[in-house]
Amino acid sequence: MTTATDRLRQLPSLHANGQRAGITSVCSAHPLVIEAALLHGIARDADVLVEATCNQVNQDGGYTGMTPIDFRRFVEAIAGRVAFPLERLILGGDHLGPNPWKDRPADEAMAKAEVMIAAYAAAGFTKIHLDTSMGCAGEPVALDDRTTAERAARLAAVCEAHVEGTKPVYVIGTEVPVPGGALEELDHLELTTPEAALATIDVHRSAFSARGLDDAFSRAIAAVVQPGVEFGNADVVVYRPVAAQALWAALAEMPGFVFEAHSTDYQPREALKALVDDGFSILKVGPGLTFALREALYGLDAIAAILVPDGRRRRLPDAMEAVMLASPGSWQKYYPGAPEQQAIERHYSFSDRIRYYWPEPGAARAVDELMAALGSRAIPQTLVSQYLGRLYDKVASGRVEPTARSLLIASVANVLDDYAYATDQG
Repeated sequence: MTTATDRLRQLPSLHANGQRAGITSVCSAHPLVIEAALLHGIARDADVLVEATCNQVNQDGGYTGMTPIDFRRFVEAIAGRVAFPLERLILGGDHLGPNPWKDRPADEAMAKAEVMIAAYAAAGFTKIHLDTSMGCAGEPVALDDRTTAERAARLAAVCEAHVEGTKPVYVIGTEVPVPGGALEELDHLELTTPEAALATIDVHRSAFSARGLDDAFSRAIAAVVQPGVEFGNADVVVYRPVAAQALWAALAEMPGFVFEAHSTDYQPREALKALVDDGFSILKVGPGLTFALREALYGLDAIAAILVPDGRRRRLPDAMEAVMLASPGSWQKYYPGAPEQQAIERHYSFSDRIRYYWPEPGAARAVDELMAALGSRAIPQTLVSQYLGRLYDKVASGRVEPTARSLLIASVANVLDDYAYATDQG
């Protein structure tokens, strides 16, 4: 029987045969985002790929407090509630390498990375992005290709030794910002050169072969490159096929590979479609989904103030401001401007650092109070139009119920619709 991972592995051959095919990689640990993605998959009878990063989920718990097996159980519990078929679910590990421990000596950081990737493999994650490009204590910030590839092969060997079922596919290459988002100025964005992409594949192939991992490398399906897409706090660099032509044309010299595009959040749907047409078959999205969720939550908060005014309920933006100011670690270094600019970015930045705060008790309590205030009442279309305008057409046509929870799910699904269009799952 063909598995979802088997279908993922077929992406390079489909692209080589001139067929537009791709998959959306949902990079989020927010339960409503995952629920929306699974419901979206059910509606389209499509596979769903959900990924966790090394900082988010690892043997120490990451910033979610979850180990890989915890994350798997978390996603599968949501799948069970919405009746999503588990055979259509793919779990991925993103940026797996020493990044969470890069302040330590390389031997120590890599030993921790080995434990982490073993845990991902044992938990049944079948899409593994190997990212060992970052320097550890006493090393350059970015390592040379050979060292990067040798460390990636070292982790792949551990992964292979701990697999207990479907063998994983691998993604190599790291021409993207480290986990957490871009910090550099977006007007200096440099595209990956074809030569660099080819060299990445060749040096990894050699490093895998030196460890007797030829079978594992045969399951390497994608290289992460920079095609000229990125977003910052207030701007988006939109994909331009002409600018990336030399890069995507080089796929003809990389049999068995497609490209994986990170930071595709906020790209127009036609740009997403062009990416897939050009062989960037794996489209990663994360902050764009929680940004849409935050928009909907703030819209619902404004609606609640009209429909069920209650001076005792703290407005959601006020509650989130208090939570973020009390614990600035997840936003402060990403929002370096003046205080008034930081105040805007805390809530409305495309980087969406607010997403780290939704699990905080004060934030969760404010959301619960908002949802309790609105309950299951039907929200008038006029207020949907005013405060949740992106969803008005779907509400007016009867495709989305005008209740608070349905509108939150629909806000995420609205973004996923663009990705389904691009990956030919629309």
